[in-house]
Amino acid sequence: MMPISKDSTSKVEDVEVLSGAGDKASDAEVASKTDLKVNPLRPSFLSLYGCLFIAYLCSATNGFDANTFGGLSAIDTFVSYFGITPENQGLVAALYVIGNVAGCLFAGPCADKYGSRVGMASGSFICIIGAVMQATARNLSTLMGGRFILGLGAVLVQTAGPAYVVEMAYPKYRGLLTGAYQTCFFLGTIVSTWLEYGLNFVTETPQWTWRLPLAIQALPSVLVLAFVWFIPETPRWYIGQGKIEQAREILIKYHGDGDSDSPIVALELKEMLEVISARGSDKRWWDFRELFNSRSARYRTFLISCIAFFGTWDLPPTSYYFPLMAKTAGITSERTQLLLNALQTPIMMAAALSGLMWQDRLGRRKLLIASSTGMSLSVAVITACTAQQAGRPVVGGVGIAFVYVFLVVFAFAWTPAQSLYPTEVLAFNTRAKGLALMNLLVNVASMFNTYVPPVAITRASWRFYIFYILWDALGALVIYLTFVETKGMNLEEIDHIFEAKNPKKASLQAQTRLKEI
Repeated sequence: MMPISKDSTSKVEDVEVLSGAGDKASDAEVASKTDLKVNPLRPSFLSLYGCLFIAYLCSATNGFDANTFGGLSAIDTFVSYFGITPENQGLVAALYVIGNVAGCLFAGPCADKYGSRVGMASGSFICIIGAVMQATARNLSTLMGGRFILGLGAVLVQTAGPAYVVEMAYPKYRGLLTGAYQTCFFLGTIVSTWLEYGLNFVTETPQWTWRLPLAIQALPSVLVLAFVWFIPETPRWYIGQGKIEQAREILIKYHGDGDSDSPIVALELKEMLEVISARGSDKRWWDFRELFNSRSARYRTFLISCIAFFGTWDLPPTSYYFPLMAKTAGITSERTQLLLNALQTPIMMAAALSGLMWQDRLGRRKLLIASSTGMSLSVAVITACTAQQAGRPVVGGVGIAFVYVFLVVFAFAWTPAQSLYPTEVLAFNTRAKGLALMNLLVNVASMFNTYVPPVAITRASWRFYIFYILWDALGALVIYLTFVETKGMNLEEIDHIFEAKNPKKASLQAQTRLKEI
């Protein structure tokens, strides 16, 4: 039986404090004062960053696929070898997503029962199998099978990776460190897109010029599988297993800089013991009820659903269909299409890295509202230019330029938030299953966004983009009305926020109080 706090009313008191009621100093205030002299480059933090980077590679795994297939679809020898046509291209691309959906069924239970490290390792092993199948494929069926298996493994690492990061991150830097997870998606896309662009200069494009990009998709998975055994499991997972001392040792080593009397370690451990149950639903692999069985649980689930759908149905996935979009705008050169496809990834990574520091300065809500509004306006310009570009290359060029504007606006806020916000708003006992559910919803949305665009763009041209203008605008409105602000609070205090009658209002009141510290 796990030890519990002596003060059984602490959660209620914390909710009152964070809502602006009561006179007792909140844990956030105590933590903030403790953090004033923290050196982000101290040795224990450098070790922590190394552990987190292993988890970041899980995001790079997904990034490799996202642009690899999109670039290869612009290479004539690849398309002709496998017999890919406009009719089956959507299905071939979507099989990765279908594999993601299938893997969601056991991604959460795997991380819950065996820990995030095992989730990352098992997913990486499956990804390696899928990458080998694709790289050695001699027919379309094997290529499609490899894409399905790659997607199956990717969802395991995409569930375990961000959960590991948010639970290991030092509280003061959680926004920066967790937001960086999704930003590392671009490590994969940059390597894959520029590799494809460079290989396009090889004359006659022999098979190895497109088999190499397929094989290189296994690189981050190989690195994860090799190094994941040298990093610790998260302290919250150990507490959930009733192993309090192991959790304390990890907190002392990575958060307390080796000081067993560190106030931040004592504070974190106290709050984890108050909130994490040794008999929670994370111990029952089949039990998803805690995602829906209370008002606060349903509110959390609603928020991660919004992240899934508003973060996916923002524009047709440029990583898969940028060459097609460029062709629609009047750019017919294969090499130019590949160059445009390659340019988007470093641009987005620069934007995402720039946005990281603003997650804790402006907060999640303000950034997401501004980003969604900017996305809607950008898509409106793209739509207008695409409608008027026939015979007007300058207009088509403006449309492509605003695709990049859209990508910058999206990456600045949404890229960090896609990993940060869901892991913050989910409680520990439902975090892995909640992330698996979010991945399921992302992939349900992605199936539409992957399978429909090539047909819709071909048949409806610019008119298809109108849906995204309206959807992005709706996203800004929903975020304004419902999203909880999590800036400046530790994970356990965020749990308390959701017990308030109006979580969004309570979170904004908490932000006002934190500004007074």
